[in-house]
Amino acid sequence: MAVLRRALVALRLLFIAAAIRLPLVAVVSSTVVSRAMVPAIFVFGDSTADVGNNNYLPGTSARADFPHNGVDFPGGEPTGRFSNGFIGADFLAVHMGFSGSPPPYISLVAGSGEASGNTTTKRPVAADASMRGASFASGGSGVLDSTGDTINMTKQIEYFSDLKDQMLSARLGAFGASAFLSKSIFLISAGSNDAIDFSQDTSPDSTALQQFREAVVSTYDSHVITLYNLGARKFAVIDVAPLECCPYWRSRNPSGECVEPLNRLAKSLNDGIRDLFAGLVREMQGMEYAIGSAYELVSRIVQDPQSAGLTELKSACSGGGGRFNADGGCTPSAGYCSDRGKFLFWDFLHPTQATSRLAGRAFYDGPARFVGPITFRELAET
Repeated sequence: MAVLRRALVALRLLFIAAAIRLPLVAVVSSTVVSRAMVPAIFVFGDSTADVGNNNYLPGTSARADFPHNGVDFPGGEPTGRFSNGFIGADFLAVHMGFSGSPPPYISLVAGSGEASGNTTTKRPVAADASMRGASFASGGSGVLDSTGDTINMTKQIEYFSDLKDQMLSARLGAFGASAFLSKSIFLISAGSNDAIDFSQDTSPDSTALQQFREAVVSTYDSHVITLYNLGARKFAVIDVAPLECCPYWRSRNPSGECVEPLNRLAKSLNDGIRDLFAGLVREMQGMEYAIGSAYELVSRIVQDPQSAGLTELKSACSGGGGRFNADGGCTPSAGYCSDRGKFLFWDFLHPTQATSRLAGRAFYDGPARFVGPITFRELAET
């Protein structure tokens, strides 16, 4: 437990600042530089990183652009983040010297309502706004394109390619764009929805589990290679959290404890992702990577919540009632807790702002248990 305590000492000031509602930049001003460490951040993944792309998708239920989401965001407005406030991508961006997470890509595209499922009409990109990067993440998506019905990973990467062509190459030239991207951070947070879908739809034997793992890792490999060929060099990866400990899965377990089969599935995927990047970095010239372990961080918090400043680990802060408040998600009609800084989970699947703050600091400059083979700070500085 001493390792976790040391890793969280630097976060005490963040908890104090959050309690008195200082602006996000002020909250972390003692730990970040005054200007950005990298030219831009480009974000890919699911609801753990979505900052509003799904707001523009008609017909999807995977949205968070309504109360009580955003109750602790400046102004108390929902932004599309699946959280009561900021998410991990926000904290990581601020640690790297930005004012916050880069904007959702769809918001940079002229007009509104142009996105529908996995297709959009190509429109000019707001070049100035996108110079610090963009978030392509979409709640409900996965590593596999068959996961979910929102903006799949292949389409997210296609959007990045569009942004590169319309803004970076046109504005900086081919050489300038290449240099810009080689120093930028490519943040990927994906895999949880693949595991959830697989565990719900099947009663897998060992062969099915192995085939699933190979499919996810192989597809992840393809996505990383595509990004590399488009100019990405610095990959900041967040692995799959211990899904079995979220309120939804606890509520389905008669004992109320974490669901171990799903835990083993997440660990298997994480092992595959680590092996993948360890192999790729030897093959791809100039590539660097760091993996932040959401699995290890949440596991340690569950083991020693007091060190993290959390007291409620099982119940959702906002939900539809029932066991662990997990009978439904956060909706305008759902209640929500007053002591949100003490809860591990905001709704039945997603972490609170307090948890995301812990993750941001642990991955940025934490001990090897939580991030490796280098920290996100070291990745930015390379």
